[in-house]
Amino acid sequence: MATGRTHRPATRSRGIPEATVARLPLYLRALTALSERSVPTVSSEELAAAAGVNSAKLRKDFSYLGSYGTRGVGYDVEYLVYQISRELGLTQDWPVVIVGIGNLGAALANYGGFASRGFRVAALIDADPAMAGTPVAGIPVQHADELEQIVGDNGVSIGVISTPAGAAQQVCDRLVAAGVTSILNFAPTVLSVPDGVDVRKVDLSIELQILAFHEQRKAGEDTAGSSPDPAAPPVRSASTGRKGPDGDMPAVMPA
Repeated sequence: MATGRTHRPATRSRGIPEATVARLPLYLRALTALSERSVPTVSSEELAAAAGVNSAKLRKDFSYLGSYGTRGVGYDVEYLVYQISRELGLTQDWPVVIVGIGNLGAALANYGGFASRGFRVAALIDADPAMAGTPVAGIPVQHADELEQIVGDNGVSIGVISTPAGAAQQVCDRLVAAGVTSILNFAPTVLSVPDGVDVRKVDLSIELQILAFHEQRKAGEDTAGSSPDPAAPPVRSASTGRKGPDGDMPAVMPA
């Protein structure tokens, strides 16, 4: 079976825009759900709604794949599942290593969606000697000293980093030196990688902070038209906070 080391997805050579590539997994997820319900065809409007995009954008995205559907019938669900899976490189086996088997790393190891989407967890790696040999999701954890050999023996080209922030860059450097060319980073830090290495960052705290911003905005809109509470303390402007060495400091400092 082919591995990630010797085969790369065809999307770049076909000139598919990155924005379209980012939406392909959304279409695939919606199509897979339709396939599981034995739905044979789907219209662009129905599929776009299921994927959370507009139908014109969907049709444009599918034109890059050479798929235009049939007027009055729609798209063949099974064929689109195959076509998008092929474009994303999911018709082959992608061995993955997860480095950092704390709470998050263990949760990722136990995630059942990897195998069904073309990814095989080849190894779990942790720097804690006490973790060595401990089975997580049926896979024994291996010590970080063996990282390079594990990557080479399993032909790994995709690494998942779920270590603390302080260890992430060193782990990243070792993965890249061992031959890993794609990294999914869950550590709360920005990684520096050479050209030719792709990094995708997942930061749950940032997503929650963005949601908090929108919640605050909605709360402000709800109270904008109401009369001020006379018992509430006066609101100080951002420039009237406590004194600093260079003058007034904002009441709320940016993170």
